[in-house]
Amino acid sequence: MRWVRRFSKLFAVLAVTLLLLVVTGASDKLLFYARITKLYMQEPDTRLAMPLEDVTKREIADTWQARRGTDRRHEGQDIFAPRGTPILSATSGYVFKIGENSLGGQTVSVISKGGRIYYYAHLDRYAKGIEVGDRVTTRTVLGYVGTTGNAQGTPPHLHFGVYTMAGAINPLPLLTDRVAPTVTKKETLTRGSHRLTL
Repeated sequence: MRWVRRFSKLFAVLAVTLLLLVVTGASDKLLFYARITKLYMQEPDTRLAMPLEDVTKREIADTWQARRGTDRRHEGQDIFAPRGTPILSATSGYVFKIGENSLGGQTVSVISKGGRIYYYAHLDRYAKGIEVGDRVTTRTVLGYVGTTGNAQGTPPHLHFGVYTMAGAINPLPLLTDRVAPTVTKKETLTRGSHRLTL
């Protein structure tokens, strides 16, 4: 009978703890950190999708480690595009941080396999409804190209950085061009009374 009381007390403590986690929203944070922990145990991506759909790898001038003033070097690649161009996640993962700073302006950071952080900066604005903890894929819009932060007065561009536990790495060798979607099966679209088969 003693073990029943102990089991009942243990069950009651677990039930109250679970209830507190759900009520306070801490369960969402615990789940988020559990997902991040799982990502750290996976091998990092060796190929990344270009974060801008209509830009090819050849169009990027390599700005990795270029001097920026007298005291720092560039830790990423600048990818130029018209203001408002959608910025897509280069990898699958989770939105890790959304914020603003003096260098990057409006920024979004995505965490993915191997614990790598993918940093998107100088955004004109964020994608509607994007929040920390959101799951992203290579089709997820994070924001739009702009000139915020220290990019004011420059042509609109995305600063794209990749950070490992050891520090920044050059993203350019990892980037691959996006391939236009292909129709893999017969699809029929209906427009009014006309049917269009692709």
